[in-house]
Parts: sequence; C-alpha cells; structure tokens
Amino acid sequence: MELGHWLLAGEIPLAVKILCALFVGVLIPCYWRHYGPANFLWFSDIALFLTTVALWLESPLVASMQAVSVALLEFVWAIDFLTRLATGVRLVGLADYMFRPENPLFIRGLSLFHLWLPPLLLWMVWRLGYDSRAWMAQTLLAWVILLVRYFVTDPAENVNWVFGPKEKRQTRMAPWLYLVLVMIFFPACVYFPTHLALRALMTRMR
Repeated sequence: MELGHWLLAGEIPLAVKILCALFVGVLIPCYWRHYGPANFLWFSDIALFLTTVALWLESPLVASMQAVSVALLEFVWAIDFLTRLATGVRLVGLADYMFRPENPLFIRGLSLFHLWLPPLLLWMVWRLGYDSRAWMAQTLLAWVILLVRYFVTDPAENVNWVFGPKEKRQTRMAPWLYLVLVMIFFPACVYFPTHLALRALMTRMR
C-alpha cells in the first residue's frame, strides 16, 4: 500500500514517468548500436537520462540542473531543425545530422526528443519548484563530463565540442586552452543566464 501510495500521490503523474522510462529503454540500445557509447556523453543525452531519474525521484535539484543545462541549447536546436525542415535553410547546423540519409529514419525519429525535452523540464520545474543551486551543481557535473570526454574518448567524435566548434578540430590555440574556454563558456554563457531566467520566471508564476 505504501509503495502504491508513493507512486500515485506524487507531483508527477505515474504515466509520465513510465512513458519516459520506456522511451529511454528503447533509445539506449538503438543509439548504442548506431552511434556507439561515446554518444551518451552529449549533454542532451545525459539530460534525457537524468530527467528520467528526476521524474521518478521527483527531485527539484536534478530537474532544475537539466533545465539549466539544455533548455537554451535545445531551443536553438529546435529552431535550427524546424527552420530547415520547413524551408531548407540551414541556420547554425546543430541539427545537421537529422538530415543525413546515412542515419536511419527511426534513429532520427528517436532524436526528436530534443523537441519535447525542454517543455517537459520546464513543466517539471514548475511542478517541483526551481532549485537555485542548479547552475552551480550543473557546472560541476559538466566539468567532469568535459574532462572525461577530453582525456578518455576519441577526439574524432568531438562530443560536446571539446576539441573544436561542432565537427571541426580547432588548430588556432593549444587544445588544453580551448578546453578551458569551453569549460568557462557553458556556465558563463548558458547555465547562469538560464538560471536567472528560470528563477525569475518561476518566482513570477508562483
């Protein structure tokens, strides 16, 4: 009875938790086979996994961290993808892989989670509350991920752009200096501005 009450009495409906978990259960083996395990170090993939954890734990901190991490970048991805889909115009190239025929249609369909993940995270933050520690906690997590990516994985894959912008490896500065700039960029230009916006928005809504 206590377990059933916990599942049904929380802030997040059980159906949302199950649907997200099922989606992740399908995505992981499909992505692993097509892209390889290093692909899971992308911030967007990590955000999807941690969002699923946040749903089940109903954790304001974990949900807020992922909203800070990807809400802005996923919005840019969505604009890039939808503009090219509707007009054929390439804006920034974040969604280029969605138009490559070598990527199976089913795999590209799974990648549409980029469209619904930000609204889900914003809804979760509204339901659970925004934790102001999120941008600092996400910064620490991002630094660990970037360092692992830099020292452990294949530079050719360039996940999270630790070796150069998008798919190109930069050669204008020392690789370690570029990595430091990337580690500064995410908290300064993505996480903290999103933190300020979310804090103001959630304060006004409540």
